[in-house]
Formats: sequence, structure tokens, C-alpha cells
Amino acid sequence: MKRIGIAAAAVACASLLVLTACAPRDGGGTDDGDGNGEITLVDAQPAGTQPVDEVTWAIAEGEPATLNPASSANLIIPNLCDNLLSLQPDFSIEPGIAETAEFVDPTTFVITLRDDVTFWDGSPVTADDVVYSLQQSTNPASQWYGAFALVVPDPAVGIVATAPNEVTVRFVAPDSTFRDALAGQGGAVMQKAFGEAVGDALGTSDGGLMCTGPYKLEEGGWTPGSDIVTTANEDYWNGAPLVKELTYTFVSDGSTLTSALTAGEIDGAFNVPPSSRAAFEGDGAGTLTVGNSTASYSFGPASSTSAAANPQIRQALSMAIDREKYLDTVVNGLGYVQKTLVPPFSFQSMDAASIYEAGYEALAEPTVDIEGAKKLVESSGEDLSVPLVVAVPAGATQFQQTAAIIQSAGKEIGLDIQINEMQASDFGALFYDPSKREGVDFVATQGYLETPGVLGYPSLFLLPEQLGGFFNWSGYDNPEVTAHMAAARNATDPTTAAEEYVAAQEIFAPDYLQVTLAGTYQLTYLSKDLTGVVTSIAAYSSPWALHLGGK
Repeated sequence: MKRIGIAAAAVACASLLVLTACAPRDGGGTDDGDGNGEITLVDAQPAGTQPVDEVTWAIAEGEPATLNPASSANLIIPNLCDNLLSLQPDFSIEPGIAETAEFVDPTTFVITLRDDVTFWDGSPVTADDVVYSLQQSTNPASQWYGAFALVVPDPAVGIVATAPNEVTVRFVAPDSTFRDALAGQGGAVMQKAFGEAVGDALGTSDGGLMCTGPYKLEEGGWTPGSDIVTTANEDYWNGAPLVKELTYTFVSDGSTLTSALTAGEIDGAFNVPPSSRAAFEGDGAGTLTVGNSTASYSFGPASSTSAAANPQIRQALSMAIDREKYLDTVVNGLGYVQKTLVPPFSFQSMDAASIYEAGYEALAEPTVDIEGAKKLVESSGEDLSVPLVVAVPAGATQFQQTAAIIQSAGKEIGLDIQINEMQASDFGALFYDPSKREGVDFVATQGYLETPGVLGYPSLFLLPEQLGGFFNWSGYDNPEVTAHMAAARNATDPTTAAEEYVAAQEIFAPDYLQVTLAGTYQLTYLSKDLTGVVTSIAAYSSPWALHLGGK
């Protein structure tokens, strides 16, 4: 589930947003949870200094279906397609293709482009290209649709070129979240002429792309089922990369990936398995870097008629799970206790960060209380004669461990929990096909947020479905929460936005729309001969290989 990072004009303002996330600060230290001392968090390695002919990079998530940034989130796109704003490793935002991008009044947003940015074919980026690119995300099928929910729907008014290097976006109501989305792939720029020529094939192995990033996808560069070969853009506006050819291969099996990396057969990878921590920290061909992430493990209700829809049952399970043991068992100490859906890294560089931080700190720490949990189960009023089912993807070790921990915690407090290991295709489908959720009470997931912000991720679980609560399968509907979330999105100043969100969080956090089990770190393994990659979760939205090179 993406972390993938929410609807009626003013209230629609709480509609589906872009996901964003959180964690400790760049270079900070945190205890690893297993008594082995502190982990040093590094969000970007020192830039490479030596040219390299070829680097092979493993994509642990497997081969993407498309490289179209409006339709997919993967780690290849950021090196191909630049965004209007540039997400930094510490999750702050700086200018990108856009020199400026700001609201000039509460419902008018003006983007001014640099005049020195060209596509791979040498043609300049124009306002028309940006209009074309942004309009891709106004399609309900786009993963970024929620971030554009308040844009005036009339294309002749909502997103228009108002000068050769200027684009104006008009809204039906103020939107405090839109600018952050432009630092993610919702702000990715593609060439209009190329996109219109290839049509629905845009981003596929047959259709290709035409973008502005530091690496180019040449015709024939994508061999389905094998690899994707990209080449350095020597005319890149922000400096040519040192690596001449960056090849992506697909290795989703954790053991195979670990062996290939430590033997030097593959040069690097993100999201390496934490279970292989000892091997990655041993005498292999590379080194492990731990960075800030917005990813977290959680589980939540899948039905409005199940006992899982009762907040008391979810609270009881939360109270029965030892988070420190969970960290040690599931992520091998490479994580931290996270109090609620949205972690601190997602807002640490935002305006009014101190308000968000105070709100987060005020939340109760998860604690183990077996007797208290038993009392909640007894007082819930639920018929528990039928077992509760938790769904996880088959063959995924960390999810199998998660399910076993939930099952054991349930048994200790009087809940009979069974595990349904679903095939990957069926598990993925249950997020969008209600029939796949029949007979399922809880779903365990790992989510992440790609850009700064706090509204998008929780909105998916706590807003009414018609307002963007696409994963609100328990039917949760709290008018106070909805009102605060709407007010946060419609706020015209950062302080009000922060205060309204914190007020909502104070109400929804104890209801455990998702029982957050642990926040995790970004894990990167890279050859000892190389340096220069972004090692925080910002890699999902920024050209993380731009400074990759030899030492």
C-alpha cells in the first residue's frame, strides 16, 4: 500500500491527499531497540567524485508496470523525470524546474519556470508542457488525484499557461497541501508533444518517456522481464551525472538480493531486508546505510460489521503487543516506536513544525497492559465466538511475523485470531475490490509517505468514503475529525493548518483506525567503491543517483 500518498468543495478539502511521512532528523542518533546502542541516521552520502562506466541497481519491489509518474510510484522515475519543486534528503523543499511556486491569493497558485531546462531531446520546457503534465494528475485514475481535488475542474480555468514560462492553477477553495505535492511525482514534468504522440503507451516499454532528468530512457532501453537501462543526460540542467549507464534489475527475493549485494554482483539497492542486517554489516562488498523514512507497519479493520470495527477491540490488541519485541523480531532493531499514523519526519521541515511536534509528543506512548486489554475485550459487547481473520501477503517474512505477533497477542486477551496468507495478486486487489475482503477482519500493511505533509495518509483511513476515505472500511465517521481535517486543508496560514490537524489527531489517534506497530528506517546497501546516493525516504521523489559516483 502506498504510501501511496483527500472533498464537497470546502469539505472535499479533506479528500484524498498525497501521502507523506516521518522519522528522526538527518544525522541524528536513535537507539536500535535491541540494546546494541545507537544507530546513526544518514539521509545522503557524500557526493561521488570519480566517473563510473556502469552501475547495476536492484529494485527490490520488482519490475514496475509503468514509468509514467502520474500512474506509478517507483524508484526509477525520480532519476528520469524532474519535479517542479525539489525534495531534499531532509524532507525540506527547494526550487526545482520551477524557480517559484506559491499562492498569490488564497485560491490562485502561480508557477514560474526556469528558462534553462530542456528535455532529453534538447527542446526547452514550456508552460504548455507543465500544463499537460499537471493535468495528468487531475484524472481520477492518477495516484496524485487527491492532491488536485480542489483545482477548478474546468481545464480552461483550472490549470493554464499564463505566460511562456508561467502556469497558473486556480482552486475552488484554499488548499494548504498542494505545494508539497509538487515536490513529489505529482509535480513531475513530461513533454506534451511526446506524450500526446504515444498516448496510452506513455511510460511503458513500448511507448517510453520524454522528461528532463539526469538519466535518459533510450528507445529499447526497457527489456520487459529483464532490466531497464538508462544513460546519463550529459546536458542535464543541474550538472551531468558521473555514472554513464545506470541499469535496473529486479530482485524481489530477500535472500537472493542479500547474496548478490554482499558478493558484489549487484552494486546497490534500497529497501534491503532488515533480516539480513548481520550480513550487510559484515565483511561484504558494500556497506549498509540507515536513513530516515516515513514507512511504518500497521494493521487495521477490513469490515464495518466485524468486531474489528470496534475501537475497543483495536485498542485492546494494541495494548497487548510489546512494541520493543516487535521491533526486535520483525525489523531486526532497524526501526522505532511510532505513536500514530503520521511520524515526525514528515513534518520536521514544514512551517509550524513545532506545533506538529508538540501534538505528536502529547500523544500517549504505546504500553503493554494485558489486564487492561482483557477488560476492554470483555466490555466491548462483541460476539467473539467466531475467529477474527488477519490477512497478509503470502511468502513475506515480515508480514508473517507480524500476523503471528497479532495472533499471539489476541490469544493472551481472549481473542481467537486466524491468519490468511493471500497470494500477492489477491492481497493487492483487496485494497480496491470489496469482494476480496469478504471473510477478512484485519489487514496488515506497510505504508510510506512520499512528500512532506500530514493530512493525506490518515485521511485514507478516517474520513468518510465519499470524502476520500478509500481505506475506511470500518465506516468510521467522526464529524469533529472531518471538520478539523477540512479546516487544516483549507487553512491559508501554516499555524492554523497545524493547529487544526493536531486537534483532529488528538481525537482520532485513540480510535486506532490503524494500529501502528513500528516506524522503520530507510535501508540502503551500496558497493564500497561508490558513494553519493540519497539514503532517506526522499529517494522516492528526488533524483537520488544524480551525485552517485566513485570515491
